[in-house]
Amino acid sequence: RRRKAAAKCHLRLDLHSLLPRFAIVDTARDNDNARAREVCAGIRAGEIVLFDRAYVDFAHLFGLLVRGVFWVTRTKENLRFRVVKKRLRRPEGKILRDDEVVLTNAQTRGEYPNRLRRVTALVELDGKEVEMEFLTNNFEWSAATVADLYRCRWQIEVFFKQIKQTLQLCDFLGHSANAVRWQVWTALLLYVLLRFQAFLHGWPHSFTRLFTLLRGVVWDRFDLGGLLDFYGTAGGRWRMRAQPEQGYLPGFAPVPVG
Repeated sequence: RRRKAAAKCHLRLDLHSLLPRFAIVDTARDNDNARAREVCAGIRAGEIVLFDRAYVDFAHLFGLLVRGVFWVTRTKENLRFRVVKKRLRRPEGKILRDDEVVLTNAQTRGEYPNRLRRVTALVELDGKEVEMEFLTNNFEWSAATVADLYRCRWQIEVFFKQIKQTLQLCDFLGHSANAVRWQVWTALLLYVLLRFQAFLHGWPHSFTRLFTLLRGVVWDRFDLGGLLDFYGTAGGRWRMRAQPEQGYLPGFAPVPVG
């Protein structure tokens, strides 16, 4: 029985362009927080990092604080802390609590000796309001801003969903770890190149439509810029000659990997 390789992609997504700025593709055996330092190595003072709580490493978070980088993440369920200042006397709207806290566990307190800010808010998730706790090293933002910033982090989930569904990244062509890594890297590079071309030519439609268009003409020789400019117009000499089924190899069945 062949073992199926599992891969994990650690990604830094630019929320202005929604394009990946840095990525690590590796096997799934590593913990997320072990890669946090590498993913954040190029971040400069004044920038904001939004973490999932799987990336919480207080030694790394303190390093970001020293570098002048702001960050927002979610609290872990087993986090031990003590409230030293209440910034909010009573709930205001969807903000339930806004406190300044210090860590009480000896190890984590040694890694992060400064105060942290903990914000508890009601956040809409899948059409329902759920209570969430956030941590940040910024004490100037409003509590609502902290919650809104973390909500922006969900764009990275949208990004992964898009490349998995549109670029069919759920079906791997090989079983080895190296084959899986190559396919993930190829998908990321293809996404960036197509988004760049779409930007250059003012593509007004979705990325899914762009990929579907290219897959339909994959066996033709064409100028990509001319194709994008031609799409949606009645004039021009350019014609699609390929058939949709030519976008697949006859008799080939992808290998699904869980």
